[in-house]
Order: sequence, then C-alpha cells, then structure tokens
Amino acid sequence: MRDREKAKKLAQELVGQMTEEEMASQLRFDAPAIERLGIPAYNWWNEGLHGVARAGTATVFPQAIGLAAAWDVQLMEETGDIIATEARAKYNAAVKSGDRDIYKGLTLWSPNVNIFRDPRWGRGHETYGEDPVLTARLAVSMVRGMQGDGEYLKTAACAKHFAVHSGPEALRHSFNAKASKKDMYETYLPAFEACVKEADVESVMGAYNRTNDEPCCANEELMNEILRGKWEFQGHYVSDCWAVRDFHDHHGVTKNGVESSAMALNAGCDLNCGCTYLCLKEALHRHLIQKETLKTSAVRLFTTRFLLGMFTETEYDKIPYDCTASPQHLAVAQRAAEEGMVLLKNNGILPLNKTGIKTLGVIGPNADSRSSLDGNYHGTASRYVTALEGMQDYLGEDVRVMYSKGCHLYRKNEELLAQENDRISEALAVAECSDVILLCLGLDETLEGEEGDTGNAYSSGDKKDLDLPKSQRDLMRAVLQTGKPVIACIFSGSALDLSLLEEQAAAVVQAWYPGAQGGRALARILFGEVSPCGKLPVTFYKNLNALPDFEDYSMEGRTYRYLKEEPLYPFGYGLTYGDIRVSGVQAEGGIEHAAESGIRLHVTVKNEGSRSTKDVIQVYIHSEDSEFAPPNPVLCSFLKIEADAGEEKTVMLEVPKEAFTVVNEEGERIVDAHAFTLYAGTSAPDARSRELLGKEPVRLQMTLE
Repeated sequence: MRDREKAKKLAQELVGQMTEEEMASQLRFDAPAIERLGIPAYNWWNEGLHGVARAGTATVFPQAIGLAAAWDVQLMEETGDIIATEARAKYNAAVKSGDRDIYKGLTLWSPNVNIFRDPRWGRGHETYGEDPVLTARLAVSMVRGMQGDGEYLKTAACAKHFAVHSGPEALRHSFNAKASKKDMYETYLPAFEACVKEADVESVMGAYNRTNDEPCCANEELMNEILRGKWEFQGHYVSDCWAVRDFHDHHGVTKNGVESSAMALNAGCDLNCGCTYLCLKEALHRHLIQKETLKTSAVRLFTTRFLLGMFTETEYDKIPYDCTASPQHLAVAQRAAEEGMVLLKNNGILPLNKTGIKTLGVIGPNADSRSSLDGNYHGTASRYVTALEGMQDYLGEDVRVMYSKGCHLYRKNEELLAQENDRISEALAVAECSDVILLCLGLDETLEGEEGDTGNAYSSGDKKDLDLPKSQRDLMRAVLQTGKPVIACIFSGSALDLSLLEEQAAAVVQAWYPGAQGGRALARILFGEVSPCGKLPVTFYKNLNALPDFEDYSMEGRTYRYLKEEPLYPFGYGLTYGDIRVSGVQAEGGIEHAAESGIRLHVTVKNEGSRSTKDVIQVYIHSEDSEFAPPNPVLCSFLKIEADAGEEKTVMLEVPKEAFTVVNEEGERIVDAHAFTLYAGTSAPDARSRELLGKEPVRLQMTLE
C-alpha cells in the first residue's frame, strides 16, 4: 500500500515554504515552476479515456462504450495498465526534452463513470453504459490498471464528472440536474463510490452543471458530506474545464470571478481547470478565503505529485518510449475490439467462408473512415485499419473487394455541386457485382460528442433522435432493395434505430468506435477467426416515444431497470457463434445470511454449439416483496468465460451483499425484502432477450431470514 501519510508530510513541508501567491499559482491546471523551491512547471491536464490522448502517437483502444461492451474486468485492467505505461513513456521522453506542456503529464482525467441514462447524450460513448453495477466494476478495474500497485502511482486516475451529469450538452453550463435521493444513491453515485472506496482513485472531477441547485464544483452535499465525509476520499478535487467560470457567467450564483473562485475553493475544489483561480489573490485580499484553505488544497495537490514520485526516482522512470504503440499493446487493442463488437442479428450468413465469395462489396460512409474508429478523446495511431482495409488485408488476392462510399456521412451529397444522393448509383453498381455486401453506417465524433468539440446540427453534440442521417437512410434502403445479402456494420457510440436492418439485413454488427485496429478485428469476426462475444452495455430502444424528456433526471422509464416498453435490442444482449447455456445454479453456504455477507453462486454452463466462444454469464436479481425495488430484475454479477464446443464447466460468481438491499426514498440502502429471484444466463431475463436468443435463464428462488 502506498504511503499517503508520508507523501502528505512531504507535501506539507514543501507547501509550508511557499508564499500565498505561490500556493495560489499551484492550484491552476497549468501550474508554473517555483524555481527557488526546485519545483518544475506541471500541467495537470491529460486524458486517457481509451489510450493516451492528444499528445501524438499512442495505442488507440476502442472507445469506452466499446470497452464496456466486452464485459471483461481483466481486459479493462490490462487496458488501463497499458494506457499508464504509455503515459509514463511519453512523460519520461517529454521531461527529458524539457517539455512540460499540456497532455504530457501523469494525471489522466479518466475514466468517465457517469451513467448513460438517455441515448441522446452525445458524450455517452465516453461512459461504460447505463448500469451502475457494470459501470462500477469496469471503472474499478480501469482505475486499478491506470494507478498500478507499485510503491508509487503509475498514473493518477480521475473519476468524472461528479455527479448527476449526462446532458443535455447545450445546457450544461447553466443546467440544474434535479435528482431524488433514491436516484442519487441507487443510480448516479455507486460507480463514484466504488472508485473511491475500492480503487482509491486519486482524483475526482466536478461537473459543469448544478445538482439539486448547487454547482457541482462547489456542492456541499456532494463534495463534503458524501465524498470527503461518508466515503472518506483522500485525493484531490478538480473542476471541469472553465466550470468555475460558469458560477457567474451562467449559473448566476456569484457575481464575478473573485466570488466564484472563493466559492469553489472554500467548498474544497483544489484544482481549477480554467483561469478563474487567477482571482484567488484578490479573493484572499478581500478575506473571502483564508491562507489555510489555500494551503489545504496545495497540500492535497502536492501529495498527489509526491505519490507519483515526481521528486524522486521511481520504478517507472526507465519505461522506454519504444513501448508506445508496440506490437504487444496493439494486440491487446485488437482483442478489445474483437471482444467488444456485438453481433445483434445473424440469419446464418456469419461466419463468412471466403472460398464461397468471389466479390465482397464494401459500401458506406464509415467503410473507410478513420474517424469512425476513434470516438473522441483519442490519440493518434501509428496505423489505422478501417473496415475496408481490414477486408482487403484479410482477403488479399483471394477475393475481389469493391468499394463505394455510397453517401456523405450526413450531407445530402458527397460533391457539393452534385445532386442529392450522388453516390448511390455507384453503390448499386458495386452491389450488383458483389456476392455479399458489407454496409458500414453510423456516426462519428462530429455527430455525437462534447459541446464545443463538434460541429453537428444535433444540439451541441447530442442527438435529436435515434435516426441515422437522411443520406444514410436513403443509401440503406437502396442497398437493402437489391436483394443481395447485406451485413450491416454500425459504427456509433450509442443506440440508433436499427429496426429496418433488423427486418431486412442478413446480419447486424454493432462495432462502436472500435479503435485503430477495428477493421482487422471486424474481418476476423466476419470470417470466423474469432467468435463475437460482446454484450450491449446500453438498451437499444425502438424509438424515443416512451422516454421522459431529456432534461428529466428521474430514472422512471429509463434504462433496462425501469423500462416499460419492449426494446429493439436489450441491455446485456449479444450473439456468438457458439451456444453457451446455463443448466444449473447452486448457492454456496447459508443463503439466509446473504444480506450480511453476500453469496457465491456455482453456475453450470455448457457450450452446445459447434464452435468455441467466449460469452458473459450474467446474474440478475429481483426483490419480490419490497416497494423500493426497481420493477425489473437488475444486474448483480457477471463473468466473462470461454468454452470449447461441447465443453461443460462450473464457474463461480460472487453476488455482493448490496444486491440484497434496496434504496428507499431517503437514499438509504436498507434490507427491506425476504424473497428474491435470481436469474443466471447469457442475457437479462426479459422477454425480448428470450425471443432473440431462444433460451431461458435459470432461476433460483431465495428466502432470507
């Protein structure tokens, strides 16, 4: 265990030698050097969402939502470790050259553990989906991988955006997210709590919006009562970028930067991403803050820097630059892409046999698009493999690969002087020549993303609906009408309306934004080198009709836990080339005391298919006699497994004691039920999953004392 007390003592000694002005200067993200104390400049702002971002070449993993779709905690930790390794390598090289610029430090402002509660949110693909249990488990693994288990922090991870933050992007600087105590503690806070209590995450970032009337970067309840109080968080708190300025510019809770900086600092916001903390000197002069408050935050920040070993030698100093985007790291990124892609439909056409294909037609605006691989907050790959390139590389000279872009990603024409749908005739010509068509549709970071980083027409990065752009809908209908077998591959970070493809395509693959190795991973899946095994971390709704307003943060009617309508594709759903079925479930030991200590489940599974595959065993629980339980069974445990054709095995899953509790209207987690039903299978226990998969989960009835 790292010696935080020792690091804190060193920080206190160093900060104790600073003037008030020097202390204040160190609370900015672009902290200047204090040469007389031997303190170099340090820029705190770096990103590591799915690879080291914005600082040149790095391994580009699948976007966070694609990583989540793998449902694999070990893979997540391995990914986090590689991100940290490359961050160290780049930091070592930069420092050697005297480069202390932005995006080159060891404080990575990742992961994003907000709940993807509404499919319109443009930043949802930065998250691990809609479920608090899945998000918590994956986030804890990512943080552990990023921070390492050595004497020093490998990098410092950051859980963001605290809390109750998931759009709308256009309103985020002035929006007041109102959430009940029940929704707070049942949905919006658990992943943050797990990051703090289980993974000892070094920092937490506050959101732009207000939550229940208070700005998230000066929120007494969130920051002090919960984070530093109940959860005993010991790290530092950072504002989202220019969020403190929003206090006076948009929220109207202060009059100017002096008051805003004082309000944030007094609430415990240690680090300002932005420029408002330049006003701290005046706030001190006007007695709006005290020197000891400045010192407290400065000590927290230097404690982190000492924990990272910035003022001594560490085991990470010799990590060489040539590990960046190494073959070993790229192999993990490829495996992550393979495990995260979700096979939504397969009428038997997959896997393809290249000996039976003379010509493969690759059509669509995302077929040869690097942007469709990236998502946002990405680095630069040493090589990108698009879907088109993946097919060309895999098939070589054996199969002719023909290509047509088919349409612009969102404009009515590809060439500005041309008529509408100017590339569809070419796409139809390619289709006519082809035995099988790979139709690559979807979005990219210009159509769904963060406010300020996008140029779309969908409200500052959010989506206005679930439709593909009209140009793509026209192309899709035209290609489907050819009668040729169509395999649709969707590159997006969120749910789209895929109902026409579900009806008419031969197969549908949700590829997300699969990272730089995405095309290679897709080829290996389509041609059966590996079995798809991803599961949806979000619900794919049929439409938005049953969803509450985007601005409504109540969970009523949202996500699979509170859903009333039948979805197109359910949370937890995904096909494989095998057929893993659960045949039995047994609880180990005294189940009557499960609410005190949790239980272990021994689950018997068998691959009744003819191909080996990975799959995800999912356990859901439903309280039969508590008024506070969600109406639908909720995820309580999961495990990624692998089984050869015909293999039978028994695996063990832990169901934590919290699964046997509920959250009441006061936000208290209580034991309020005696009768439970547990479901174990390869999907959620809903009717739509049973219809799509043709199999039932195994039930286990439990009664507690």
